[in-house]
Amino acid sequence: MIAICPNPFRDNGLALSRQAVNMLSDAGFDAMIFPVFAEDQPEVLPGDLRYGSLDALPEDCTLAIVVGGDGTILSVVRHLGSREIPILGVNLGTKGFMASLEPEDLPQLVRVARGECTVSRRMMLEVELRRGGETVFTDRALNDAVIHGYGDCVQITAWCDGERMTSFSGDGVILSTPTGSTGYSMSAGGPIVEPTARAIILSPICAHMMSAKSFVLSAEREIRVRTEKLHVRKAFLSIDGTSGIGLENGDELFVRRSASVVQIIDPGIRSFYEIAYQKLQ
Repeated sequence: MIAICPNPFRDNGLALSRQAVNMLSDAGFDAMIFPVFAEDQPEVLPGDLRYGSLDALPEDCTLAIVVGGDGTILSVVRHLGSREIPILGVNLGTKGFMASLEPEDLPQLVRVARGECTVSRRMMLEVELRRGGETVFTDRALNDAVIHGYGDCVQITAWCDGERMTSFSGDGVILSTPTGSTGYSMSAGGPIVEPTARAIILSPICAHMMSAKSFVLSAEREIRVRTEKLHVRKAFLSIDGTSGIGLENGDELFVRRSASVVQIIDPGIRSFYEIAYQKLQ
């Protein structure tokens, strides 16, 4: 079974998703629509289609086709949890670095469903927040873990395998995977890293210190980041763009490579370098 996972706020009337279902059905595949971001607004979904819930994806699902932007892909990844179902993105977003297809490439879906493609295994980050020495939150990130002051300057100190590497005041810090290097990290001045690499990227956000630069670290390292001197200031932790978790003074974030990976399908139409060149012009 193939899951079509559209963002109904981008795929108006689910027009593109309907085409995908029809193409795949005509080729002999079982395809069904599993909408994203519509849990609380079912009125955005056309009433003449059959839908499934991403939280109850059938066990025989072998492929998820995501119709939307990178944020839609990230949401689907979170719904899938530990299930390593290959994901193919059809870009309806503004940049869509994770999406391998554009709307005009839709006929490629049948070829991909037949297995005529390669799969890119993207590393994830394991995120652990400790407060007073106790773990209060854990999660995984495909793109990034971000500490951000809510309109306030925050003091950040970071260690790599126990060795202090940087300390600065600023708007916050981004810890990203290579997949996430073309997201918020890039906007903050971080490097672009090819998505199949194995690395952890640390990028300061608007640091009040000229020497505060990005680090590209081995994926085998453990990064510890502490928020200091918050007092009445506010800071938040966000994982892959989710709603922020309030931080307290002295909270410590531990980030390491996750044992889980996300499988992103590459249909072989465009290389990462061609996509980057086109989208960054």
